[in-house]
Amino acid sequence: MRVSRLMLVTLRDVPADAEIASHQLLLRGGYIRRIGSGIYAYLPMMWRVLRKITAIVQKEMDAAGGLETLLPQMQPAELWQRSGRWQGYTAGEGIMFHLEDRQGRELGLGPTHEEVITSLAGDLLRSYRQLPVTLYQIQTKFRDEIRPRFGLMRGREFIMKDAYSFHASEADLCSTYAAMDEAYRKIFERCGLETVAVDADSGAIGGAASQEFMVTADAGEDLILTSSDGLYAANQEKAVSQPQPAQPLAKTKEGLIDTPKQKSIEELCSAQGLEASQVIKVLIMLASFEDGQLQPILVSLRGDQDLNEVKLVNALTVERSTGVLNVTPISPEQLRSQGLKNFPFGSLGPDLDDQCLSGAKTWNPQFLRLADPTALALESFVCGANQNDKHRIGMNWSLLGNTPISIDLRNAQAGDRCLHDPKQTLEERRGIEVGHIFQLGRKYSKALDASFANDSGQQEHFWMGCYGIGISRLAQAAVEQHHDDAGICWPLAIAPFEVVVVIANLQDETQQQLGEQIYSKLKAAGIDVLLDDRTERAGVKFKDADLIGIPWRIVVGRDASNDQVELVRRANKETQLLNTEQVIDSLTKEINTQLKRGI
Repeated sequence: MRVSRLMLVTLRDVPADAEIASHQLLLRGGYIRRIGSGIYAYLPMMWRVLRKITAIVQKEMDAAGGLETLLPQMQPAELWQRSGRWQGYTAGEGIMFHLEDRQGRELGLGPTHEEVITSLAGDLLRSYRQLPVTLYQIQTKFRDEIRPRFGLMRGREFIMKDAYSFHASEADLCSTYAAMDEAYRKIFERCGLETVAVDADSGAIGGAASQEFMVTADAGEDLILTSSDGLYAANQEKAVSQPQPAQPLAKTKEGLIDTPKQKSIEELCSAQGLEASQVIKVLIMLASFEDGQLQPILVSLRGDQDLNEVKLVNALTVERSTGVLNVTPISPEQLRSQGLKNFPFGSLGPDLDDQCLSGAKTWNPQFLRLADPTALALESFVCGANQNDKHRIGMNWSLLGNTPISIDLRNAQAGDRCLHDPKQTLEERRGIEVGHIFQLGRKYSKALDASFANDSGQQEHFWMGCYGIGISRLAQAAVEQHHDDAGICWPLAIAPFEVVVVIANLQDETQQQLGEQIYSKLKAAGIDVLLDDRTERAGVKFKDADLIGIPWRIVVGRDASNDQVELVRRANKETQLLNTEQVIDSLTKEINTQLKRGI
């Protein structure tokens, strides 16, 4: 391919709406263009990158026993209603684009395909003899993100590989889950990415177990907690730990203390000479459930701990056996709308009386009371007195009356001790999620009544797994992990081209002929090569070559008359002066060895 025919338009200035390096470089390098909020066009070089990633994914999925298919992007609401996810994905989380056709039938643009594939399996897989089966597809997905950001990292339209497996037993599901784990590690390694596999929350997909694959990068949206011995890694949403010990409260008689203008834990501790771990903080929340209930919740945490909202949602789902649409802090405006008096915010205690909810128009008139074990473990503490500008000191749970439900609700933090070995501590890293695998169990097969005849002739619901990779996100994550001040440094396996031949001065006939000769010989050797044959100045070409990040650059310049060219490795700028035969032989061997072509 010749640059003069590539429609390459690079930018010198950083686009104003691009916040992170990878987004900036993909725009500046002519890889993508923004069409609308969270919607991007993949320009020719980006499409080459995506095709190379896709080929790697297809090869490893096929090797793991997957069968490639293509499912409809437009999905009937009835399927999602049967699984119980329609309301959550449209009214609750609201991430599904949905519409009505001219007959008034509701449809959704697929953010995921569990319902469709389960319905198909129920029709096509009738006997245990047909199992196990793994089907996968690579196609565009749609999610109506509230705040699209970071280019392809969080878009409203993106390319994804999703796979679904069907099994006659849980043991067989676990076997395929392990095989997919291995396949994913191979995929990311072949793509040249450093990833960390972490325990993860199953979220709206559901299931018994799940694992995320994170590309480590400072700009990652996810916080990963890993043990210092490398034996534990989890997304913060899922992570568990032993917190730092609380500072014991000095023995003191139970009493009431004045706390004017001390609404936060920090203000209270500063004014009263307390440690945050000696205080119980109370959060008042409102949960909206799929069955229509609106439930006020009192959450008690140790003052030095933060609420993990994912753990809270999971706890509520288990407690009420129904899906949670959302959980939000209760505000004075909401209290007024319910016809309730204002609460003593900043001085709330775990024993806030249910009478506060008496007369609520649509809320359950009783609090659901939850507490993290770190809060319940305190023998003596300070807490709100349920009066404005008042707190209580020397309190314990017996004095407060009813003990809340104990459940892990806190964020694990860096510095916490590990559960598997208290001698180890957790460390923080940032990560970009590029893959996620789930053991779904029978959640969807039961909801959609998808079953098969087992070896006894009895009908039984499928055991299922789900396995996703963000193809377009992976491409940008590679840039985030592999770049420098000059531009992108693509890993060889997914680079749009493996080599760029730069003719420094196109007006020099010797340089032009030698450049064309090298270009032709590399093409004949099976190398994916780009020829910069533009009439631009040499400096412009060199800057563009660095910006777009082709792994190898051959510069045909003033030494061309001596059959000498420069070979530059993009990753470290290492330079060699070689003749034509040497450069072609050296590059061919190097690239084929790295990509294991022809072996």
